Amino acid sequence: MKAEQIFDVRGRVALVTGAASGLGLAYAEALAENGARVTLLDRDAAALEAAVARLKAAGGAAEGARVDVGDREALHRAIDAVAARHGRLDIAFANAGISAGPGIRTAEGQLAAVDPARWDEVLRINLISVFETIRAASAPMKRQRDGRIVATASVAGLKSEHMAGYAYAATKAAVINIVRHAARELAPFNVMVNAIAPGPFLTNIAGGRLHREPEIVAAFAEIVPLGRIADPAEIKGLALLLASPASSFITGTVIPIDGGIMAG
Repeated sequence: MKAEQIFDVRGRVALVTGAASGLGLAYAEALAENGARVTLLDRDAAALEAAVARLKAAGGAAEGARVDVGDREALHRAIDAVAARHGRLDIAFANAGISAGPGIRTAEGQLAAVDPARWDEVLRINLISVFETIRAASAPMKRQRDGRIVATASVAGLKSEHMAGYAYAATKAAVINIVRHAARELAPFNVMVNAIAPGPFLTNIAGGRLHREPEIVAAFAEIVPLGRIADPAEIKGLALLLASPASSFITGTVIPIDGGIMAG
């Protein structure tokens, strides 16, 4: 089978949460560039409008829906609306996430300094919204007996990482086990559920600190065997693999894309 067939997502109906920037936008671009019809979900209206315009200008089929993914009812309504509008839902990326703040390498990120309000917010966005995205997307996929669900985890959910905050590490570890549970439940319906576990990527997480503070970039680069952090475009190939027919026998898997962090 030729590559254009095995990775073919043309005409597939897809949605991506947290899609206005960073990895979410890269996922959406990978899908739209290859012919999928993509709905971008995000709470930042201005960034969402710009992202949709960017995909359309490149010839993609894209639309946006402003939603706070931490609002269960609003998230379910948004996902249900995509499935109803197109008559199906083929691909869902449960990607939305926020930073928990400093990791344990500094006093601000250690146990005594963990902010309960921030902890609750990170759980709401990084864990509950991912679970609810998987839950909502699985309903139409079960009916059509086909689908691809991909959650954004992290290498911080696979190993202790001193650059990651407690809530971030906790939620990403939980996401990995939700993916494994959902993969087993949905396998009889031919719905594949997998997770991508990124290492450091140059995104707007943590309020865009990676774009403003070279010392933070250098600190992350030090933990990567390749000696650098990644550009979001470097995740597109893996995203397309998991969204396409090429992943027809891949489910319950967590795939690191980390420049070698998990190698040692």
